[in-house]
Amino acid sequence: QVQVVESGGGLVQAGGSLRLSCDASGGDVRIKPVGWYRQAPGKQRELVALINTSGNIKYGDFVKSRFTLFRDRVKETLYLQMNNLNPEDTAVYHCNAFYVRSYYDGSAPGPYWGQGTQVTVSS
Repeated sequence: QVQVVESGGGLVQAGGSLRLSCDASGGDVRIKPVGWYRQAPGKQRELVALINTSGNIKYGDFVKSRFTLFRDRVKETLYLQMNNLNPEDTAVYHCNAFYVRSYYDGSAPGPYWGQGTQVTVSS
């Protein structure tokens, strides 16, 4: 059974930091987390950061060097370090996963999603 599980969300004051983590498992389908997206109430889902199979990382325009995406190469856990958070970063953050055995170019989200973790930034 495919599972994409996020953790690390919470409530933080403006200027604070959070680190999100994502693990993915697929049973017969080998998958790994490849990116983070977020969705705020009344807004469309938007890219936060993704990493393609070549190791190239793409960030959303709003990130402005505040966030860092990185992977634990042993466990394949995908992390999103978020610094200098502001209230506009309040959203549900969803992890996205793709197949381990296929090349992921990052042009579109992978087929698997986590339930999301809430990030709330107070002013």
